Amino acid sequence: MNFKILLLIPFFFFTKSSSDDAVFWGKNGHRVTGKIAEKHLSRKAKKCIDKILKGQSLAFVSTYADEIKSDRKYSKYYPWHYVNMDLDQTYEQAEKNPEGDLVTGINTCIAVLKDKKSTDEEQNFHLKMLVHFIGDLHQPMHIGQKEDKGGNSIQVEWFGSGTNLHSVWDSKMIDDWEMSYIELADNADDLSKKQLEAIEKGSIIDWVNEVHVVTKEVYNSVKVGENLRYNYSYDHFGTVRTQLQKGGIRLAKVLNDIYN
Repeated sequence: MNFKILLLIPFFFFTKSSSDDAVFWGKNGHRVTGKIAEKHLSRKAKKCIDKILKGQSLAFVSTYADEIKSDRKYSKYYPWHYVNMDLDQTYEQAEKNPEGDLVTGINTCIAVLKDKKSTDEEQNFHLKMLVHFIGDLHQPMHIGQKEDKGGNSIQVEWFGSGTNLHSVWDSKMIDDWEMSYIELADNADDLSKKQLEAIEKGSIIDWVNEVHVVTKEVYNSVKVGENLRYNYSYDHFGTVRTQLQKGGIRLAKVLNDIYN
């Protein structure tokens, strides 16, 4: 093999992993949201969900929508993981993807789960997808700009290693905390009834627009190529925890509305 090609191989893998490192909350993030949701479910909703998922937890199924990405027969669902919006737009103003987006995905899942004619298989599939999509909605970079693929093309460093802005918010800060999803869920903030009601309030689109405000802050939090370290996590991990908790509370609200 040509010596120059040998030199290029490790560089290719480095740049590939750096730009495609992640396009979703990491596994721990989704599981945190699922675990928190379980704490806020009504008794009736818990019973219905347990039957549909055949005993599997919301935390366990929360990563399903990412696991099936390697199967091409599910490729039509890929655009449902995100929304592309300019930073100065609301969802209502943004150009819509003809293949659908996060809002499309969530509303489709809700419709199927409410439809009494849906088969057991359809119920199982769309419940697992819904759990994931509500989690994705609360990851700020899932409501990012089209031109940089929600921050996937914004190259930065995490403690000196190449990565991208999307990955930092998906998993780098969460993994660096070195806590299990159960520990993170159990240490979510204590909220008053009034605070819970405020989080539950609004529509799916309202939530998208709310998270998009955080998205703008994330874009403004780094410079291309910047080496992000302890101070970045110190400044922003609280926002990650808040988004995970809101995702769990709102997932429970949607599920309670469906099954009560």
